[in-house]
Amino acid sequence: MFSSSKRDGFRGRQKQGRDAIKLADLRRATNPATLGFLSTAELEPLDGLLGQERGLEAVSLGLNLRADRFNIFAIGPHGSGKLKTIEGMLDEVVPGWPAPSDWVYVHNFRQAHRPVAIEMKPGEGPEFAQMMVDMVDELRVGLPALFDSEEYLSRRRIIDLSFESDQEDAIDNLVDLALTKDIQIVRTASGFTMLPLEDGEIIEPDDFASKPLSERRIVEAKIKDLERQLSEIMERLPQQQKERAEQLQALNVDMAHKAVSASLSTVRTRFGGFDLIGAYLDDVEGDLVRHVGLFTGGEIANVLENRYASSVDDPRFRRYMVNVLVTEPAGGRGKKTGAPVLKVMNPTISQLVGAVETLAELGTVNTDHTMIKAGALHQANGGVLLLDAEKLMQNPHAWEGVKRALLAKFVRVESPIDDGDVSRPISLQPEPIPLNVRVILFGERQLYHHLKETDHEFTQLFKIQAEFDAQVDRTRDVEIAYARLIAAVLRRRKLRAMDSVGVAGLIEESARQAGDAEKLEINFVTLQDVLEEADYWAKDAGRKNITHEDVHKTLRQREGRASHVRDKLREAVLRDLHMVATDGTEIGQINALSVMEIGDSSFGRASRITARVRLGSGRVTDIEREAELGGSLHSKGVMILWGYLAGTYAQTMPLSLSASLVFEQSYQGVDGDSASAAELVALLSALANAPIRQGIAITGSINQLGQMQAIGGVNEKIEGFFDICKARGLTGEQGVVVPYANRVNLMLREDVVTACGRGKFHIHMVKDIDEALEVLTGMSAGKRSRGGTFSKGSVNRAVEARLMEMAVMRRKFNDIDS
Repeated sequence: MFSSSKRDGFRGRQKQGRDAIKLADLRRATNPATLGFLSTAELEPLDGLLGQERGLEAVSLGLNLRADRFNIFAIGPHGSGKLKTIEGMLDEVVPGWPAPSDWVYVHNFRQAHRPVAIEMKPGEGPEFAQMMVDMVDELRVGLPALFDSEEYLSRRRIIDLSFESDQEDAIDNLVDLALTKDIQIVRTASGFTMLPLEDGEIIEPDDFASKPLSERRIVEAKIKDLERQLSEIMERLPQQQKERAEQLQALNVDMAHKAVSASLSTVRTRFGGFDLIGAYLDDVEGDLVRHVGLFTGGEIANVLENRYASSVDDPRFRRYMVNVLVTEPAGGRGKKTGAPVLKVMNPTISQLVGAVETLAELGTVNTDHTMIKAGALHQANGGVLLLDAEKLMQNPHAWEGVKRALLAKFVRVESPIDDGDVSRPISLQPEPIPLNVRVILFGERQLYHHLKETDHEFTQLFKIQAEFDAQVDRTRDVEIAYARLIAAVLRRRKLRAMDSVGVAGLIEESARQAGDAEKLEINFVTLQDVLEEADYWAKDAGRKNITHEDVHKTLRQREGRASHVRDKLREAVLRDLHMVATDGTEIGQINALSVMEIGDSSFGRASRITARVRLGSGRVTDIEREAELGGSLHSKGVMILWGYLAGTYAQTMPLSLSASLVFEQSYQGVDGDSASAAELVALLSALANAPIRQGIAITGSINQLGQMQAIGGVNEKIEGFFDICKARGLTGEQGVVVPYANRVNLMLREDVVTACGRGKFHIHMVKDIDEALEVLTGMSAGKRSRGGTFSKGSVNRAVEARLMEMAVMRRKFNDIDS
C-alpha cells in the first residue's frame, strides 16, 4: 500500500479525456524527509485535537459562561477524540472553580419518610458523620454504666421503697382491723382470702356451716365489708404504679439527659453554630433521652449488641447516623481540589439522580435515610457531568430525569417505578438538593439535530453547540502535528517508536480514510488499534522501531479481515455468475460503479446497466423504481437524465421514444444518483448505436446541463473495478471515468497508481457527459454548430437523427390513426 523510502512515485502524465492528470495526483504522497524527524521518539507528543478551534472555542465558552442552561452538546463522530480533548480542557479549567459543598442526609424525627438534606462546607460531611458515630459509641458504653451506678440505684430504691411501704401499710392495717372482727386475711398465690375465727382459731367450713343462720350472716357481712376495703386498696395500686413509673422515668430522663448532653457537647461545639445542624442535634438529644432503653439492656438489645459490633450497622442507632451523600470533588479523576468532573458512559435513572436502597433484616424489608445513594448529578454538583448522548437516549427515564433536574435546578432522588410489589417498604421522599452543574452531552450530528427538532426542552437546556470535525486540512503543519499525535499515542500506550516512513504511510492512510487528498481523517480509536497491531508485527520481526513494513502489513491484514463479502462478490464476477464485462464493446450496455458498506468495511462494486429504446410517447422507464427497488435519489437522477435529453435534443420536436433502464442482476435496493452518468451514456449509446468500451467503467452524477458532478467513494469504486480487471489480466485498455471535480479526492492504492504509470490502467477525469462519451465510445461527441446541427460522425448527431426519425414515425402513426 505504501512505497519504500524512495517515495518519488512515477513521473510524467497520463492522458485522461480532455485533460491530463499527473500521476502524483492519483495519490498525494507524503515525503518522509519533509517531516523533519527520523523517529517519533524525537517528537514532543501532541495532546488534544488537530484543527478543531471552532469546537474548542464553543466548549470554552460553555465552561466559562456560568449562566443557567448553557449546557454543551459536543458534536462529532465516534473516535474523533472530542471526549479526550474536552477532558483535557476540564483538567485545566475546572480545578480553578470553587470546591462544592458537602451534602448529607439525616433522619427527620418529625416525618421519618422525609429525610433532611443539610449543606456543609467542603470536606466537613465525613467529620460530622464520624462525630455522630463516636457519640453513639460513647453512649453505648456510658449509659449502661450510668444506670448501674450507685447513685442511680440508690435513687431508684428510694422510689421503689416509697411505693412498696405505702401499699403494705394499708394492707397491714386492714389485716389488724379484720382480726378485731374475728376475720383472718390470708395472702395466697392468687390474691387474698378471708376466713372466720373463733377463739383465735380458723373455723372449719363444716363447723361454720353448722352455725345458726343469723351468726353466719353476721360473719358474711363482716367479710363483705373487709373485701370492699381491700378492693379499694387494690384499686389504688395501678395509680400508684403509674406514679412510680413516672418517677422512675423522670429519674431516667434526668440521668440520661446529663449523659446525652455531655456526649453531644463535642458535636455541638464543632457544628452547632449551623442552624439546621443545631436544630437537628436538639432533635437527636430529645430522641436519645426518650429512647434511652435502646442502650440499657433487655433481651432484644442484648442480641443486637452481640450481633453488631459497629454502631453504624446496628439498626437501633441508624436514625442517629449521618449519610454523607457527597463530599469534596467526586469526579474519580484523582483531583483533590476544585470542582468535580464526572463521566457516565452508560447512564440509567438511578445512576443519574440516585436511589433509595432497601435491606432485608430480621424478616422484614426496611429502608431509611442511610440507604440513600447519590447519583451522578449529586456527585458532579458544582462541576461538570459528561454523558454519552446516544446511551442516554436509549434510557428515556434517564433523559427525562436529567431534564427535570436541570429545569428545576434541583436533583431529587426518585423512587423506582411501582411494580405492584406490596412487600416494598414505604418509599422515602428525601429533600431535594439544589443543583448547579454544567452538563456536556457528546454524540453525533444526526442525534443532535433530531433532538433539536423534536425536543423543545433540549433546545432550552443545551444552548452551546460544539462542532468537532473528523477531518482536518492536510497542510504541512498538520502533517507534522499528526506525527506528534502518533507519538503521543505510542508513548501513552507504551509502544515502540515509529520511523518517519511509517508515519508518512499513516498520514496517507488517514487521507484515504477521509476520501480526500487534501484532508486527514482523525479517528483516535482506529489510530490506536493500528498502532497496537503495528507494534505487534515490529516485535514479531525483532525490530526496535515500528517501520513502514509493519504499518503496511497491519493495514493489509485489517482490510483482509473485513473483506469476506467483497471477495465473495468479486468471485461471483470472475466466475461470470455476476455479469461484468471488462473487454470488448456493446451497445446500450455499461459498467457502473457503486460503494457497498458492511460494518467497518467499504468497497467498490461494478454493476452492469443496460438501456433499450423504442418508438413511444416520450417516457423513460426506471425498472428499479417500478420494481420498488429504486430509492428517491436514484429516481431523481433518472428524471434529471430525461431533462437533459429533452433540453439537448428535443428543442424543436417532441421526444417520441420509450426507454427502459435497469441495473442487471440487482436484487437489493438502489439509491443515490452516482449512476446517472452511466445510465445516460447507456441510453445515448442505444439511441446512436454507438458501442461502449466494456473495459472502462464510469461513476458520476449529472445535472440537466450534462455537467459531471462529484460523487462519494471514488477511490473504492476505482479500486473495485481495477481489482476485477487485474484478476482477468490488465490489457492497457481498461480504466474508469470519474468526474473531474473528484480529482481532489483521489488517494488510490499504490498498485493502482503503479498500473496507471505503466499504462496498464487509466483514470479518465471528465467535466461533462460529452467528454465521457468520447472516452467510452472512442467517437467524437460532437458540438452543435451555429446552424443548429451536430458535427458529422458524432455521437450527438446520431442521437439527434434517431430521435428525429422516431418523431417522424410517430407523426405518421398519429396521421394513420386519425
